[in-house]
Amino acid sequence: MISEALKPLVDIEPDVAAALAAGRPVVALESTIITHGMPWPANVETARAVEKVVRDNGAVPATIAVLDGRIRVGLSERELGAIGQAKDVVKASGRDLGAVLARRGSAGTTVSATMLIAAIAGIGVFATGGVGGVHRGAEETFDVSADLTELGRTDVVVVCAGVKSILDIAKTLEYLETQRVPVYAFGSDDFPAFYTRSSGLKADHRFDEVAAMARAIALHRALGTGTGVMVANPIPAADALDPAFIDRAIADAVAEAAKKGISRKDLTPFLLARINELSGGRSLTANIALVKNNAALAARIAAALRA
Repeated sequence: MISEALKPLVDIEPDVAAALAAGRPVVALESTIITHGMPWPANVETARAVEKVVRDNGAVPATIAVLDGRIRVGLSERELGAIGQAKDVVKASGRDLGAVLARRGSAGTTVSATMLIAAIAGIGVFATGGVGGVHRGAEETFDVSADLTELGRTDVVVVCAGVKSILDIAKTLEYLETQRVPVYAFGSDDFPAFYTRSSGLKADHRFDEVAAMARAIALHRALGTGTGVMVANPIPAADALDPAFIDRAIADAVAEAAKKGISRKDLTPFLLARINELSGGRSLTANIALVKNNAALAARIAAALRA
């Protein structure tokens, strides 16, 4: 529910508002993939394609961002294009939103910020590429993504291709367990690793049918846990990268980031850009494919939850 303090600062796009009012399925989409995750023009082309995938699978897309000090739940074609080329857009997690709104700034919303805004707007399903997690070496840096904490406190289903393989996936899964967040894998026993279909680690539960997964989600909510649900959706086999190749590229990018002293919010965008360079563009192609795949599944889950 939107608080009285926030109401003057929240704009819900008419199609999204109409769908929510009618009880039709809506899928939230993040905007850091546009502002910080991909280069122009692939970022905006992907955003538009992902919105179309959501529509084609029976739901209404709601791309979330902050524009000129206002929370936007749903963006127009013009706004998508503008935010994709803007140079003064910050990367905002949930903790940054108040400051960005106060100074009337613009921001691409991360998973944590998008979850928070989606919940406020009444949207219960969110599609993204990969979720942040526990970074390698976190025992020394304490670098743990706010995405995991948000999953532990905000009742939104997050459909993703697992967590990025630049992270410590084993520790990430342990942290999700501590936060009481269920991890449901779709069509696989294994937890995926973004560019690859398996991390070598098992997910908590496997579902092969959307209806069965939606029932589990509904029952989890009925228990009143207050947590989100992570749906781990492996990248399509035809688009997956060779594990050995991507692991080498990641290791090289991580070493380069350490040498340059790149950390915190700058780390993930740097690593993704460097991995794309090292892979000759193959990682970007894989990224686009998995985001579309996640959007399709999220729309089907949103529709099943409304059935």
